[in-house]
Amino acid sequence: MTQGRLYLVPNTLDFGIDGQEVDLREVLPDAVIAKAASITHWAAENAKTTRAFLKRVDTVHPLAQPLQQQQILELPRPPKGRPPTAADDGAWQALLAPALNGVDVGLISEAGMPAVADPGAKLVAAAHAAGVRVVPLVGPSSLLLAVAASGLNGQSFAFVGYLPVDTGARQARLKELEAWSAREQQTQLMIETPYRNSALLQALVTQLKPGTLLSVSCGLSLADAWTHSATVAQWRKAPRAVPDKVPAVFAFLGAR
Repeated sequence: MTQGRLYLVPNTLDFGIDGQEVDLREVLPDAVIAKAASITHWAAENAKTTRAFLKRVDTVHPLAQPLQQQQILELPRPPKGRPPTAADDGAWQALLAPALNGVDVGLISEAGMPAVADPGAKLVAAAHAAGVRVVPLVGPSSLLLAVAASGLNGQSFAFVGYLPVDTGARQARLKELEAWSAREQQTQLMIETPYRNSALLQALVTQLKPGTLLSVSCGLSLADAWTHSATVAQWRKAPRAVPDKVPAVFAFLGAR
């Protein structure tokens, strides 16, 4: 029996932003929307948002099966701090059962490219281990869009995820990252839960050195998206607010 494939299906970047839903065709190629319409088995970060995505797909290309008949299984969520177990591994492998039986599976995130800054990476690893072919489809990645729009070093960059919430731990982490960035001339990328955007920006402006370049990209792919890049000294002189309900990507490059 021919195995199915694991398709990495990109989503839009407007998740959870009221009143700013974009036209699917402005963000995803038509061929990607058509492929999404043909898939009937899904591994999803969130089943509810996946159904919402498929409703949007259906307005462009009719779904191969009605939404009610789509199989949408959510990714495992092991408790934080607990080491992985054999049961956890089995749960990831179970999501690939349709592919092992010849049916394509779509992996989708709540926003952007699956498996990039996303727990779906574990499913991709399981697919490789099981010999299932992985096919990434073209779509938006907020991290790459932010790097491209920042003017910072796009030849060497790293995504460091979320910074610590604790003030002391966050300050120590920023000091460490800034020193590395300055020495290696490597752009450092990070994200935050939108309601903490302002707190992170304040920490960056306050704790980074004046000559460090700081870039913020907000609401990427939306109609009112913006990117602002300047030295920390310039940010301090002319502060700029970041919305607390819109996703943002923060990047900095330490001065030599």
